[in-house]
Amino acid sequence: MLQFEDVQAAAARIQGVAHRTPVLTSRTLDELLGCEVFLKAENLQRMGAFKFRGGYNAVNALTDEQRQRGVVAFSSGNHAQAVALAARLHGCPATIVMPHDAPALKLAATRGYGAEVVIYDRYKEDRAAIARKLVEERGANLIPPFDYLPVMAGQGTCALELLEDVPDLDSLIVCAGGGGFLSGCTVAAKHLRPEIRVYGAEPERGNDMQQSLRAGRIVSIDVPRTICDGQQTQAVGVNPFEVIQALVTDVLTVGDPLVVEAMRFAFERMKIVLEPSGACALATLMQHKEMFAGQRVGVTLSGGNIGIDRFVALITGAEKVD
Repeated sequence: MLQFEDVQAAAARIQGVAHRTPVLTSRTLDELLGCEVFLKAENLQRMGAFKFRGGYNAVNALTDEQRQRGVVAFSSGNHAQAVALAARLHGCPATIVMPHDAPALKLAATRGYGAEVVIYDRYKEDRAAIARKLVEERGANLIPPFDYLPVMAGQGTCALELLEDVPDLDSLIVCAGGGGFLSGCTVAAKHLRPEIRVYGAEPERGNDMQQSLRAGRIVSIDVPRTICDGQQTQAVGVNPFEVIQALVTDVLTVGDPLVVEAMRFAFERMKIVLEPSGACALATLMQHKEMFAGQRVGVTLSGGNIGIDRFVALITGAEKVD
Protein backbone atom coordinates (compact mmCIF):
# COMPACT_ATOMS: atom_id res chain seq x y z
CA MET A 1 0.00 0.00 0.00
CA LEU A 2 1.11 3.56 -0.64
CA GLN A 3 3.21 4.87 2.26
CA PHE A 4 3.83 8.37 3.60
CA GLU A 5 7.50 7.97 2.68
CA ASP A 6 6.42 7.70 -0.97
CA VAL A 7 4.64 11.05 -0.69
CA GLN A 8 7.70 12.60 0.96
CA ALA A 9 9.92 11.32 -1.87
CA ALA A 10 7.50 12.78 -4.40
CA ALA A 11 7.55 16.13 -2.60
CA ALA A 12 11.33 16.21 -2.94
CA ARG A 13 11.10 15.42 -6.68
CA ILE A 14 8.56 18.13 -7.47
CA GLN A 15 10.05 20.82 -5.23
CA GLY A 16 10.92 23.89 -7.26
CA VAL A 17 9.05 22.54 -10.30
CA ALA A 18 5.43 22.27 -9.17
CA HIS A 19 3.83 25.36 -7.65
CA ARG A 20 3.15 25.40 -3.93
CA THR A 21 -0.41 26.54 -4.41
CA PRO A 22 -2.09 28.95 -1.97
CA VAL A 23 -4.71 28.09 0.62
CA LEU A 24 -7.65 30.45 0.15
CA THR A 25 -10.34 31.45 2.64
CA SER A 26 -13.63 33.34 2.43
CA ARG A 27 -15.55 34.81 5.34
CA THR A 28 -18.68 34.76 3.21
CA LEU A 29 -18.23 31.04 2.50
CA ASP A 30 -17.64 30.30 6.19
CA GLU A 31 -20.83 32.11 7.14
CA LEU A 32 -22.80 30.40 4.37
CA LEU A 33 -21.69 26.91 5.38
CA GLY A 34 -21.30 27.28 9.15
CA CYS A 35 -17.71 26.07 9.23
CA GLU A 36 -14.18 27.33 8.54
CA VAL A 37 -13.15 26.39 5.02
CA PHE A 38 -9.60 26.20 3.71
CA LEU A 39 -9.42 25.85 -0.07
CA LYS A 40 -6.27 24.37 -1.63
CA ALA A 41 -6.20 26.15 -5.01
CA GLU A 42 -4.85 23.52 -7.40
CA ASN A 43 -6.52 25.39 -10.25
CA LEU A 44 -3.41 27.60 -9.93
CA GLN A 45 -1.05 24.63 -10.32
CA ARG A 46 1.09 24.26 -13.45
CA MET A 47 -1.11 23.19 -16.39
CA GLY A 48 -4.09 24.16 -14.26
CA ALA A 49 -4.66 21.11 -12.06
CA PHE A 50 -3.28 18.90 -9.29
CA LYS A 51 -2.47 16.26 -11.92
CA PHE A 52 0.90 17.91 -12.60
CA ARG A 53 2.12 16.65 -9.24
CA GLY A 54 1.59 12.98 -10.07
CA GLY A 55 2.51 13.28 -13.73
CA TYR A 56 5.83 14.95 -12.99
CA ASN A 57 6.69 12.57 -10.16
CA ALA A 58 5.98 9.55 -12.37
CA VAL A 59 8.11 10.76 -15.29
CA ASN A 60 10.91 11.90 -12.99
CA ALA A 61 10.97 8.51 -11.24
CA LEU A 62 11.82 6.74 -14.51
CA THR A 63 15.42 6.03 -15.46
CA ASP A 64 17.09 7.99 -18.27
CA GLU A 65 16.88 4.90 -20.48
CA GLN A 66 13.17 4.49 -19.79
CA ARG A 67 12.48 8.14 -20.58
CA GLN A 68 14.30 7.82 -23.89
CA ARG A 69 11.75 5.17 -24.90
CA GLY A 70 8.93 7.58 -24.17
CA VAL A 71 5.74 7.50 -22.11
CA VAL A 72 2.12 6.67 -22.87
CA ALA A 73 -0.88 7.84 -20.86
CA PHE A 74 -4.66 7.86 -21.17
CA SER A 75 -6.85 10.65 -19.85
CA SER A 76 -9.84 12.88 -20.53
CA GLY A 77 -7.64 15.92 -20.13
CA ASN A 78 -5.78 16.91 -16.99
CA HIS A 79 -3.57 13.83 -16.60
CA ALA A 80 -2.97 14.09 -20.35
CA GLN A 81 -1.67 17.62 -19.97
CA ALA A 82 0.31 16.73 -16.86
CA VAL A 83 2.19 13.86 -18.50
CA ALA A 84 2.68 15.83 -21.71
CA LEU A 85 4.20 18.76 -19.82
CA ALA A 86 6.29 16.53 -17.54
CA ALA A 87 7.61 14.65 -20.58
CA ARG A 88 8.49 17.91 -22.29
CA LEU A 89 10.38 19.10 -19.22
CA HIS A 90 12.38 15.86 -19.28
CA GLY A 91 12.96 15.85 -23.06
CA CYS A 92 10.88 12.71 -23.31
CA PRO A 93 8.44 11.74 -26.11
CA ALA A 94 4.80 11.34 -24.99
CA THR A 95 1.74 9.73 -26.57
CA ILE A 96 -1.62 10.41 -24.94
CA VAL A 97 -4.89 8.53 -25.54
CA MET A 98 -7.81 10.98 -25.20
CA PRO A 99 -11.58 10.72 -25.81
CA HIS A 100 -13.05 12.40 -28.87
CA ASP A 101 -15.31 14.51 -26.64
CA ALA A 102 -12.55 15.77 -24.34
CA PRO A 103 -12.72 19.54 -23.86
CA ALA A 104 -11.10 21.28 -26.82
CA LEU A 105 -8.98 23.36 -24.44
CA LYS A 106 -7.46 20.22 -22.92
CA LEU A 107 -6.82 18.62 -26.31
CA ALA A 108 -5.11 21.77 -27.57
CA ALA A 109 -2.99 22.13 -24.45
CA THR A 110 -1.86 18.49 -24.58
CA ARG A 111 -0.77 18.89 -28.18
CA GLY A 112 0.77 22.25 -27.31
CA TYR A 113 3.08 20.55 -24.81
CA GLY A 114 4.38 18.45 -27.70
CA ALA A 115 2.54 15.17 -27.13
CA GLU A 116 1.07 12.99 -29.85
CA VAL A 117 -2.67 12.56 -29.20
CA VAL A 118 -4.53 9.37 -30.13
CA ILE A 119 -8.31 9.85 -30.17
CA TYR A 120 -10.85 7.21 -29.08
CA ASP A 121 -14.59 6.95 -28.32
CA ARG A 122 -15.02 6.70 -24.55
CA TYR A 123 -18.47 5.12 -24.89
CA LYS A 124 -17.38 2.34 -27.27
CA GLU A 125 -13.64 1.74 -26.86
CA ASP A 126 -11.30 0.73 -24.02
CA ARG A 127 -8.70 3.44 -23.51
CA ALA A 128 -6.47 1.26 -21.33
CA ALA A 129 -6.36 -1.42 -24.02
CA ILE A 130 -5.43 1.16 -26.65
CA ALA A 131 -2.67 2.48 -24.39
CA ARG A 132 -1.30 -0.99 -23.67
CA LYS A 133 -1.11 -1.72 -27.39
CA LEU A 134 0.86 1.50 -27.95
CA VAL A 135 3.24 0.57 -25.14
CA GLU A 136 3.86 -2.84 -26.71
CA GLU A 137 4.39 -1.40 -30.18
CA ARG A 138 6.72 1.39 -29.07
CA GLY A 139 8.47 -0.07 -26.05
CA ALA A 140 7.30 2.96 -24.07
CA ASN A 141 6.37 3.27 -20.40
CA LEU A 142 2.73 3.41 -19.34
CA ILE A 143 1.75 6.10 -16.83
CA PRO A 144 -1.86 5.42 -15.81
CA PRO A 145 -3.92 8.33 -14.46
CA PHE A 146 -4.63 6.97 -10.98
CA ASP A 147 -3.84 3.27 -10.42
CA TYR A 148 -0.08 3.78 -10.22
CA LEU A 149 1.92 4.37 -7.05
CA PRO A 150 4.19 7.18 -8.36
CA VAL A 151 1.11 9.10 -9.53
CA MET A 152 -0.69 8.52 -6.23
CA ALA A 153 2.37 9.67 -4.29
CA GLY A 154 2.69 12.83 -6.34
CA GLN A 155 -0.97 13.71 -5.87
CA GLY A 156 -0.57 13.23 -2.13
CA THR A 157 1.82 16.18 -1.95
CA CYS A 158 -1.25 18.43 -2.24
CA ALA A 159 -2.54 17.35 1.18
CA LEU A 160 1.01 17.34 2.56
CA GLU A 161 1.27 21.06 1.77
CA LEU A 162 -2.24 21.83 2.99
CA LEU A 163 -1.66 20.18 6.38
CA GLU A 164 1.70 21.93 6.71
CA ASP A 165 -0.08 25.26 6.21
CA VAL A 166 -3.23 24.42 8.21
CA PRO A 167 -2.28 21.60 10.58
CA ASP A 168 -5.42 21.52 12.73
CA LEU A 169 -8.06 20.50 10.18
CA ASP A 170 -10.97 18.38 11.38
CA SER A 171 -11.95 17.11 7.92
CA LEU A 172 -10.61 17.04 4.38
CA ILE A 173 -12.75 16.72 1.24
CA VAL A 174 -10.99 15.57 -1.93
CA CYS A 175 -12.53 15.19 -5.38
CA ALA A 176 -12.56 11.56 -6.51
CA GLY A 177 -12.38 9.95 -9.94
CA GLY A 178 -10.19 6.87 -10.12
CA GLY A 179 -8.91 7.46 -6.61
CA GLY A 180 -5.29 8.49 -7.16
CA PHE A 181 -5.78 11.97 -5.71
CA LEU A 182 -7.98 10.82 -2.83
CA SER A 183 -5.70 7.95 -1.84
CA GLY A 184 -2.51 10.01 -2.01
CA CYS A 185 -4.03 12.87 -0.02
CA THR A 186 -5.46 10.45 2.52
CA VAL A 187 -2.10 8.81 3.21
CA ALA A 188 -0.47 12.21 3.72
CA ALA A 189 -3.28 13.67 5.82
CA LYS A 190 -3.73 10.66 8.10
CA HIS A 191 0.02 10.47 8.76
CA LEU A 192 0.26 14.14 9.68
CA ARG A 193 -3.03 14.24 11.61
CA PRO A 194 -4.31 10.74 12.47
CA GLU A 195 -7.64 12.01 13.81
CA ILE A 196 -8.59 13.84 10.60
CA ARG A 197 -11.63 12.57 8.70
CA VAL A 198 -11.12 12.31 4.94
CA TYR A 199 -14.01 12.26 2.47
CA GLY A 200 -14.12 11.63 -1.25
CA ALA A 201 -16.39 13.79 -3.43
CA GLU A 202 -18.08 12.37 -6.53
CA PRO A 203 -20.83 13.48 -8.92
CA GLU A 204 -24.10 11.68 -8.17
CA ARG A 205 -24.16 10.14 -11.64
CA GLY A 206 -20.64 8.78 -11.26
CA ASN A 207 -20.70 7.28 -7.76
CA ASP A 208 -18.72 4.11 -8.46
CA MET A 209 -16.32 4.82 -5.61
CA GLN A 210 -19.12 5.37 -3.11
CA GLN A 211 -20.70 2.09 -4.20
CA SER A 212 -17.35 0.33 -3.96
CA LEU A 213 -16.58 1.59 -0.46
CA ARG A 214 -19.98 0.55 0.84
CA ALA A 215 -19.93 -2.83 -0.92
CA GLY A 216 -16.40 -3.62 0.25
CA ARG A 217 -15.31 -4.42 -3.30
CA ILE A 218 -14.66 -2.53 -6.52
CA VAL A 219 -17.91 -1.80 -8.36
CA SER A 220 -17.83 -0.85 -12.05
CA ILE A 221 -20.43 1.40 -13.72
CA ASP A 222 -21.16 2.64 -17.22
CA VAL A 223 -19.40 5.83 -18.30
CA PRO A 224 -21.25 8.45 -16.23
CA ARG A 225 -23.12 11.29 -17.93
CA THR A 226 -21.95 14.24 -15.86
CA ILE A 227 -20.51 17.68 -16.54
CA CYS A 228 -17.55 16.66 -14.36
CA ASP A 229 -15.51 15.26 -17.27
CA GLY A 230 -12.49 14.61 -15.07
CA GLN A 231 -14.61 12.23 -12.97
CA GLN A 232 -16.15 10.11 -15.72
CA THR A 233 -14.32 7.05 -14.49
CA GLN A 234 -16.02 3.66 -14.40
CA ALA A 235 -14.21 2.09 -11.45
CA VAL A 236 -11.76 3.01 -8.72
CA GLY A 237 -8.21 1.72 -9.18
CA VAL A 238 -7.00 -1.34 -7.28
CA ASN A 239 -4.11 0.42 -5.50
CA PRO A 240 -6.15 3.52 -4.57
CA PHE A 241 -9.01 1.36 -3.28
CA GLU A 242 -6.68 -0.39 -0.86
CA VAL A 243 -5.98 2.98 0.78
CA ILE A 244 -9.56 4.22 0.52
CA GLN A 245 -10.98 1.10 2.19
CA ALA A 246 -8.51 1.36 5.03
CA LEU A 247 -8.42 5.09 5.72
CA VAL A 248 -11.22 7.12 4.08
CA THR A 249 -14.20 8.00 6.28
CA ASP A 250 -16.78 8.07 3.47
CA VAL A 251 -17.41 9.08 -0.13
CA LEU A 252 -20.11 11.73 -0.61
CA THR A 253 -21.88 12.76 -3.80
CA VAL A 254 -23.27 15.96 -5.28
CA GLY A 255 -25.56 16.80 -8.18
CA ASP A 256 -24.32 18.63 -11.25
CA PRO A 257 -26.51 21.74 -10.64
CA LEU A 258 -24.78 22.40 -7.31
CA VAL A 259 -21.39 21.92 -8.99
CA VAL A 260 -22.33 24.83 -11.24
CA GLU A 261 -23.33 26.88 -8.20
CA ALA A 262 -19.94 26.18 -6.61
CA MET A 263 -18.26 27.34 -9.82
CA ARG A 264 -20.38 30.49 -9.72
CA PHE A 265 -19.55 31.22 -6.07
CA ALA A 266 -15.83 30.72 -6.66
CA PHE A 267 -15.91 33.08 -9.62
CA GLU A 268 -18.18 35.81 -8.26
CA ARG A 269 -17.03 35.89 -4.63
CA MET A 270 -13.42 34.64 -4.78
CA LYS A 271 -12.43 35.64 -8.35
CA ILE A 272 -11.21 32.18 -9.31
CA VAL A 273 -12.16 29.93 -12.24
CA LEU A 274 -12.90 26.25 -11.67
CA GLU A 275 -13.79 23.51 -14.11
CA PRO A 276 -16.71 21.28 -13.01
CA SER A 277 -14.51 18.54 -11.54
CA GLY A 278 -12.43 21.24 -9.89
CA ALA A 279 -15.51 22.49 -8.04
CA CYS A 280 -16.84 19.07 -7.05
CA ALA A 281 -15.34 18.96 -3.55
CA LEU A 282 -16.58 22.46 -2.73
CA ALA A 283 -20.03 21.62 -4.08
CA THR A 284 -20.04 18.46 -1.96
CA LEU A 285 -19.33 20.51 1.15
CA MET A 286 -22.19 22.84 0.20
CA GLN A 287 -24.59 19.91 -0.20
CA HIS A 288 -23.57 18.22 3.06
CA LYS A 289 -22.79 21.31 5.15
CA GLU A 290 -24.70 20.04 8.20
CA MET A 291 -22.14 17.22 8.55
CA PHE A 292 -19.32 19.73 8.89
CA ALA A 293 -20.92 22.41 11.08
CA GLY A 294 -18.40 24.09 13.37
CA GLN A 295 -15.43 22.24 11.86
CA ARG A 296 -12.24 23.37 10.17
CA VAL A 297 -12.53 21.80 6.73
CA GLY A 298 -9.91 21.49 3.99
CA VAL A 299 -11.23 21.36 0.42
CA THR A 300 -9.35 20.67 -2.81
CA LEU A 301 -10.09 22.96 -5.73
CA SER A 302 -8.62 20.44 -8.10
CA GLY A 303 -8.52 22.20 -11.47
CA GLY A 304 -9.43 25.19 -13.60
CA ASN A 305 -9.09 23.89 -17.16
CA ILE A 306 -12.25 25.08 -18.85
CA GLY A 307 -12.73 27.22 -21.95
CA ILE A 308 -14.45 30.57 -21.67
CA ASP A 309 -17.40 29.53 -23.88
CA ARG A 310 -18.19 26.43 -21.78
CA PHE A 311 -17.69 28.33 -18.53
CA VAL A 312 -20.09 31.08 -19.58
CA ALA A 313 -22.62 28.54 -20.88
CA LEU A 314 -22.67 26.71 -17.55
CA ILE A 315 -22.74 29.79 -15.34
CA THR A 316 -25.46 31.57 -17.33
CA GLY A 317 -27.61 28.47 -17.80
CA ALA A 318 -27.21 28.45 -21.57
CA GLU A 319 -26.05 24.84 -21.15
CA LYS A 320 -28.83 23.11 -19.26
CA VAL A 321 -27.72 21.00 -16.31
CA ASP A 322 -29.94 18.59 -14.43
